[in-house]
Amino acid sequence: MTTHRIRVGIDVGGTFTDAVAVDATTLELLGQVKVPTSHHHEDGVAHGIVEALSRLLAETGRAPEDVAFLAHGTTQATNALLEGDVATVGLIGIGTGPAAALTRRLAALGRLQLTPGKSLPLAYAHVTDPDDAAAVGRAADTLAREGAQVLVATEPFSVDRPEGEQAVVAAARSAGLPLTAAHEITSLYGLRKRTRTAVVNAAILPRMLATADLVDSSITKAGVGSPLMVMRCDGGVMSLDEMRRRPLLTVLSGPAAGVAGALMQERISEGVFLETGGTSTDISVVRRGKVAVQHATILGKKSYLNALDVRTVGVGGGSMVRIGGGKVTGVGPRSAHIAGLPYACFATLDDLRDAQLTTVRPMADDPQDYAVLDAAGGRFALTMTCAANAAGRVPEGDFARSDQAVARAAVAPLAAALGVDVASAAARLLDVGTAHVKKVVDAMIRDYRLDQDTALLVGGGGGAASVTPHLAEVSGLEGRIARHSEVISPIGVALALVREQIERTIPGAGQEQILAVRAEAEAAVIAQGAAADGVEVEVTVDPQTSTVRAVATGATELRTQDRAHRADEAERLRTAAASLKTDPSQVTVLARTTAHTVYGTEVRRTLRATRHPVRIVDADGVIRLHVPDARVETTRVADAPEVLAKLVRETTSYGDGGVRAPAVRLLLGSRIADLSGVLDPEPLLALARSELDARAAEEPVVAVLEVRT
Repeated sequence: MTTHRIRVGIDVGGTFTDAVAVDATTLELLGQVKVPTSHHHEDGVAHGIVEALSRLLAETGRAPEDVAFLAHGTTQATNALLEGDVATVGLIGIGTGPAAALTRRLAALGRLQLTPGKSLPLAYAHVTDPDDAAAVGRAADTLAREGAQVLVATEPFSVDRPEGEQAVVAAARSAGLPLTAAHEITSLYGLRKRTRTAVVNAAILPRMLATADLVDSSITKAGVGSPLMVMRCDGGVMSLDEMRRRPLLTVLSGPAAGVAGALMQERISEGVFLETGGTSTDISVVRRGKVAVQHATILGKKSYLNALDVRTVGVGGGSMVRIGGGKVTGVGPRSAHIAGLPYACFATLDDLRDAQLTTVRPMADDPQDYAVLDAAGGRFALTMTCAANAAGRVPEGDFARSDQAVARAAVAPLAAALGVDVASAAARLLDVGTAHVKKVVDAMIRDYRLDQDTALLVGGGGGAASVTPHLAEVSGLEGRIARHSEVISPIGVALALVREQIERTIPGAGQEQILAVRAEAEAAVIAQGAAADGVEVEVTVDPQTSTVRAVATGATELRTQDRAHRADEAERLRTAAASLKTDPSQVTVLARTTAHTVYGTEVRRTLRATRHPVRIVDADGVIRLHVPDARVETTRVADAPEVLAKLVRETTSYGDGGVRAPAVRLLLGSRIADLSGVLDPEPLLALARSELDARAAEEPVVAVLEVRT
């Protein structure tokens, strides 16, 4: 089926703004454009966004009304903090007695360092009675006179009793400044961390509000009727209104766009995503079909902001080789881009005539051991990309592909200096460069307990071919470069799902409270435009911290994804068998739904119990879930509550660590409902019943249970 409807993703980078158009039905890439980021235009980055959109529509032959979805990712919030370009925050503390002492100490947040020598601008005022509107008004006016551009209200225990902060916000509106209450930004316990998160959010609020208004009005003038969405730091998107309330969610969102593209386009269910640019590689994890997130460190302190767990290594496609003592001693961190040198592999053979290897100090404070070529055509950098092309690692048609003869000629002087052939010299350069990346990848595989047998390395970014293929070779992991890797970030923005995360600290949370948090998250994404029929909610209950977390995701429209390719039964079986590391004849179909097939095998061990690993494969032949040892049962919606209760009772373990219900996933229609984050049987079964509500009694349900030891 063809359609004129498109999804548009725009990634606003420090130098360029990239935009892509993706078919809203088939998810096929239809066009891509690149324009300079308009930092210095009177409309700021909004001008570049509109220019990119206009060129994209012209290139694809689409009209503004054909845009079904429009989202953009931006580094503006991150840059504002890095550069110290923030607003002065007026903090209103609330309380009497011991509570007053706690809040008064928060004035010290003004010592948070933004940049060397520059602290977070903060003014503090205190009110004892939040219901004294006159006193609150005087405090707000005092802060405004002291230069505050935005106000934050904070009070101990406001997570459970928010009325005080709400009263202060209402009374302080007379000051005419943007306001927020700390409990509205995060509802987790910990006064200082909660307030710090709210204060940093407020510091970037005025600037982000101004940009949001400009982008919104510009897009509307361009004739686009679909609501504008903004990339979050956890791999999802949010509405512009939500961004206006919590701009902090866009901090660190740059790497999130790339991994969102890998997750949605490449359909990774277990693996590591490496986004390689010219100077560095951002490394992140997808585990069991979900992006790994953690509480982010901002301004040197842990916050309550849930962001992609991304680890950056200073090795990229343009990283320069360092030599000494007749060997390769290092790669990077200096890149050809920063040094202002062209890559040797993108020269011509004539340019490289009479090339001589020498070492230089690219920048004043660099060591003088970076290798360059001085040749007929000038000075050239020897980079990871040069070595990858010389070694034949860069696929035909790749963004980083060069003429292999030129690349080999570029590496030849290095090979002579090392006393080896060109292939060996290229391999040594790649070995040293990827060693830094491998160390981090190995750590993340351990940290997230990825299945080594099924973990996949996926490379994105313009420099993907300089790192991922060689790393896959030396690590023994399966690796590939994402399609359209050079624009994987804007593709991720275009394909990202609306996401919302609700966290509450609820000691001894019962099933009603857990279901309430789940419902709040679901309602939040629907309010931002997600289609109610397609919302999925994952709930996690952490008994150690009494944290109940619900993560809801959904598309802004139900995408039929009528792709040209659907995997047949034989192809799905081969995929499952390859992942299970066994012959297809040893694989059994354990269950089916309209969208998924469950495959399993049996692994007998001489001294340990037999395992039953399972793979869930979708209609495209993509493995959606790996379970190392599972029990699979098929039933129908009408019988599912009773069947699940029996299964959970039989597979719940009891020990010194407390009660541990099995990790349960339910296959319902096109969905995989993940209930694995709940350890207590009663809330687990209550969540299962909520997933079954409003579904037809005869609809099949497949339960996949993983026993916890």
